[in-house]
Amino acid sequence: MTAYWISTYTEIFDQDKVDAYARIARPALEEMGGTYVARGMPEQTYEAGQTTRTVVIVFDSVDAARAAHDSAGYQEALKALDGGATRDMRIIPAL
Repeated sequence: MTAYWISTYTEIFDQDKVDAYARIARPALEEMGGTYVARGMPEQTYEAGQTTRTVVIVFDSVDAARAAHDSAGYQEALKALDGGATRDMRIIPAL
């Protein structure tokens, strides 16, 4: 079943670290089967909407997304991020 990896950046402390993370993370996650479908700031928010940078990546399954997160390539990306941002990251199965 398809799964969605959703990350929101609640605070960015060091844009250079975020940029370094992104340069490593994207190819690592794509190599593991991820497809980036959305990235950026919201065009519109409603209710208690927060204006935070959001990234949505599609994987074939929750297990595939977990494997991508735990992969050596993605772990290198997390090392590059090294406290440069506070993020909320979750994997959600499709309906």
